Amino acid sequence: MFHAVALPCCNTLSLAAQRPQRRRAKKAAKPEKKQSRSNTSLGFGNDKKEPVWRCVERCGACCKLDKGPAFATPEEIFDDPSDIELYRSLIGPDGWCINYEKSTRKCSIYPDRPYFCRVEPGVFQSLYGIDEKKFNKEACSCCRDTIKAIYGTHSEELDNFNCSIRDSDST
Repeated sequence: MFHAVALPCCNTLSLAAQRPQRRRAKKAAKPEKKQSRSNTSLGFGNDKKEPVWRCVERCGACCKLDKGPAFATPEEIFDDPSDIELYRSLIGPDGWCINYEKSTRKCSIYPDRPYFCRVEPGVFQSLYGIDEKKFNKEACSCCRDTIKAIYGTHSEELDNFNCSIRDSDST
C-alpha cells in the first residue's frame, strides 16, 4: 500500500499556472513543434521511453501540505470553496497532513482519502488542465520538485523515487 498523494502540495505553482483559467480570456495556444525526422523512432538510438509515474512507499513529501510561498495556495488550485475548506482542514499545526502517520510514513485514511490526494490522469486534468498524454511526465516532475523541497536534492527519498521511475522505464 502506498501513502496518500496530496496533489496540491506538489509544486503546483507551475501546474496551477498551466491550468486554463475559466474567468480570464484564454491565451492563444503555442503551435506544436513538428518533430524532425531524426527524432522519430525507427528502431535506432532515440527510443527513450517516457517514465511512468509511480508512488514510492514511505516518502510522504506530498503530505506536507503547507510548504510556503514557492507552492500554490489552495485558492489558486481549487474552484470549489468546499475543496479549499477540506484541504485547509487537513493541515496540522506543523504543516503536515493530519492523516499522515510520521512514524510509519503512511496515510491513515488511504482508501478514503480525498480525490485531490490521488495522482491520477483525471485529477490532473480537472485541477491543472494536464492532458492524459502528459500525465506521467507532469506527475514525475511534480513529485521530484516536492521531494526536493521537503527532503533536499541529495535525499534518500529522491534517490528512491528516481530509481523507481528508472525501473519503470526498463519494464
